[in-house]
Amino acid sequence: MFRTTNILKTSRCLRSCIHPSSRSFVHSLPRNFPRIGRFTSEKSFQSILPTFRDQVVRSTEVESFSSRFPRPTIRNQVLFFIGGSLLVYSIAASQTEIDTEYWSKRLVSVSHRWTLRPPATEEMRKAQYLELGKYLQTQVNQLKDTLAEWPLALRNLVLSVYVQAAQSYLDAPEGRRLCWLICGVNTAIYLVWKIPRLAPFMTRSFTHHPLSGRSYTLLTSMFSHKSFIHLLANSMALASFGSAATHYFTLEQLKHGEQQQEATAKWHFLAFFISAGLFSGLVSHVAACKVLFPRLVNQFTAAAVIKNSPAAAAISSTAAKVTTAAPQEILPSLGASGAIYAAVTVSALAFPDAQVSLIFPPFVSIPIQTGVGGLVMLDMIGIVRGWRMFDHYAHLGGAAFGAIYYMYGPQWWAFMRSEYQQLHSPAS
Repeated sequence: MFRTTNILKTSRCLRSCIHPSSRSFVHSLPRNFPRIGRFTSEKSFQSILPTFRDQVVRSTEVESFSSRFPRPTIRNQVLFFIGGSLLVYSIAASQTEIDTEYWSKRLVSVSHRWTLRPPATEEMRKAQYLELGKYLQTQVNQLKDTLAEWPLALRNLVLSVYVQAAQSYLDAPEGRRLCWLICGVNTAIYLVWKIPRLAPFMTRSFTHHPLSGRSYTLLTSMFSHKSFIHLLANSMALASFGSAATHYFTLEQLKHGEQQQEATAKWHFLAFFISAGLFSGLVSHVAACKVLFPRLVNQFTAAAVIKNSPAAAAISSTAAKVTTAAPQEILPSLGASGAIYAAVTVSALAFPDAQVSLIFPPFVSIPIQTGVGGLVMLDMIGIVRGWRMFDHYAHLGGAAFGAIYYMYGPQWWAFMRSEYQQLHSPAS
């Protein structure tokens, strides 16, 4: 009996060791081990897969180009245009007054009849014409003395060429002679471009790049031409329409009568030409900084995001090429086309009945306003289509400056001259 009892106790101890008192996995509470079904619907599997938009959002964040590169500004260029225009018009007004006073006193010293009334504008310009003729005749006489020992045939040839050139220069209007001088400056700068050693300096100082931050190149690039065709086309247009614009300025000045006599209009046109070139360059600069540069940054950023996205493999090859294509760069500008556009526009508005001849087939004559309208329309199409052969923004800026100057330019010039006269009058 005692032994049986011990055996029972021993069996209970072994049972407790073999089967400890614990809960089974099946009877565990759901909050500790959530129950997982044997089967999962196809819809739930599809919800686990990320969509294309999710992959783009979860892709590696690409640093924007705007944070790497500072946005170009336009403040300095605007101030340069305003200050430069005021300066050139102040100088032009002062030089016009100096020339007018000089020729007025000279005519008074020649004849006493000018003491009764001041010389008129046409009389002072006629005196300048005669003075220029005397100067050219003196040059011919000096050339004869220099070529006295040359062979007779060669001497006559040189003298004949010089006399014809001098006569053409004398007979040309004052505005055209000034335009020829501007073309000479442009030609000299063009020749400097042909010196390989100076190419880096010319690129830096005689082309205006909107991203460079320089402002003075708005002025220097106006007289810079790197291509001979570009130089030739601008020179021909400037000699024609620059002379017409100068003649218009002269006619507007004659309306003031004796109040503001003017011995010459060359300073007025020179100030107009420089201000128009500065304004057209400024329009091109603003368009590059506020339109082209943000578009360029957005294209580069979008291309970089798609390249770094895992979902780019799902895009078709054609779409990927179009999306990641390299955007167009911002190019520097140069040339006097903007200022010439202003002169062309002034001439078209001042002389609407004038005719212009095309320099390309079919070589016909068309009304000047029709030609200017066609050029403006062509530049607008070039902006929309993204043509890059010409600076279309500068062309439109020059045309806008010419139209505004036609309406308000003569009053502005009269105001500048009257201010100079008041500042330098004997009463002041």
